[in-house]
Amino acid sequence: MSGTVTAVSSNGEYSFTKPNRDSITLLAGLGVEGDVHAGITVKHRSRVAQDPTRPNLRQVHLIHAELFAELLREGFTVEPGQLGENITTSGIDLLGLPEGTLLHVGEQAVVEVTGLRNPCLQIDAFQDGLLKQVVGRDEAGNIVRKAGIMSIVRTGGEVRPGDQVRVVLPAEPHRPLERV
Repeated sequence: MSGTVTAVSSNGEYSFTKPNRDSITLLAGLGVEGDVHAGITVKHRSRVAQDPTRPNLRQVHLIHAELFAELLREGFTVEPGQLGENITTSGIDLLGLPEGTLLHVGEQAVVEVTGLRNPCLQIDAFQDGLLKQVVGRDEAGNIVRKAGIMSIVRTGGEVRPGDQVRVVLPAEPHRPLERV
């Protein structure tokens, strides 16, 4: 299973959106070089407030470009980087991957999938009503989160739009993604 990087984004300041870049550099055990969420321990403000010593399982945020097409059909225009992701992909069902999946991105970088992004109210501040589009419920009443996945960097390297993303599934039994 493989896909493609369609955009890369980073921001050194706390902001909901992240500007697109020509490339980003992933640093093993840290995240995206120069990004406000890079680090060994949690960097997301709400998680820092709870316990700043917890490991950072949200070093790199990935979103599938197919989500943007789905949102457009519902009347929302969202571009890569605008939901705060670092890597936008196409051709991979990111939300269907199990925990522990390795994504080989570009020539060297490898990230390990840790879980689902838990969208917050900032999404509605970005575009009113968008939160309901990226968080909902399935037929059984279970919460469905569609705002991408989180990962940690296992092997560093440069990532650019157009790079291939190769998926390596973990050994079975597979664990479904939970919010992190």
